[in-house]
Amino acid sequence: MAQINEIKLRIKGIKDTKQITKAMKLISAAKLKKARKQLDHALPFFEKVRATMVDILMHSGEIENKFFDLRDEKEGKKKAYIVITGDKGLAGGYNHNMIKLVEEHLKGDHEALLFVAGNVGKYHFTKNKYNVYMEFDYPVQNPTIYRAREISELVLDLFAEGVFDEMYLAFTNMHSTISIEPKVIKLLPLELHELKMDMKITENPEERVDDVIVYDPSPQEVLDILVGKYVKGVIYGAFVEAFTSEQSARMTAMDSATTNADDILGKLSLSYNRARQSKITQEISEIVGGAEALK
Repeated sequence: MAQINEIKLRIKGIKDTKQITKAMKLISAAKLKKARKQLDHALPFFEKVRATMVDILMHSGEIENKFFDLRDEKEGKKKAYIVITGDKGLAGGYNHNMIKLVEEHLKGDHEALLFVAGNVGKYHFTKNKYNVYMEFDYPVQNPTIYRAREISELVLDLFAEGVFDEMYLAFTNMHSTISIEPKVIKLLPLELHELKMDMKITENPEERVDDVIVYDPSPQEVLDILVGKYVKGVIYGAFVEAFTSEQSARMTAMDSATTNADDILGKLSLSYNRARQSKITQEISEIVGGAEALK
């Protein structure tokens, strides 16, 4: 009897867990759809910003901008990273893969300044004595343009002040709902070559940019404004990509958990039926034995 009750309790517990995993999968699916739609609406604007920056740099002569300063004369350049992880777990290897990639990129450099978004990453890097910028406290859920603007203004100011010489952006990119990949890209300083590659501009730039545009008051001043918008766009895109990747990873993990729960329920139901059949057989045997003893 004790075994039957035990199995029944386990079945009830797993059914309750299954309901939770199914609900989490549906919630993640809704969030993923909303985030992708949000990014698709914003992408045309930021792509035009990139194209305009390339146009100015390629067709306006020599233009100097402090955010294009490679600082080649400096030795021992100070590095910084914006790292986007999740605020919680239950997303398969999403957080683990991101943290592992960043640590491989750091190569044991505990002096690099880390701007960590997401409680999981912040806890890990703080615990392991990395140089975490604790005033950087931004959630990763439901990314917005306004949040990206605040972050871009912060990092651009710190770069201009010389707090760091290079900044990298670490986030997870979603190729499809079943394929996500953590990656690290260089954010600052900006490089014309990288911008051209990003825009897929080859030796014939006229196909993608217009060299007859007149910039007012001047290409220099327009470029100064566009740099901030460009960095904001890259950061916003990374946050949305990371958010959608997290939801995709959670969907996959919860779907797998639901499938495993069904498998375990099938095995427990079989065990329960066997235990119940054994109990019935035992009771029949006891009744038959009692009847024989009364003869």
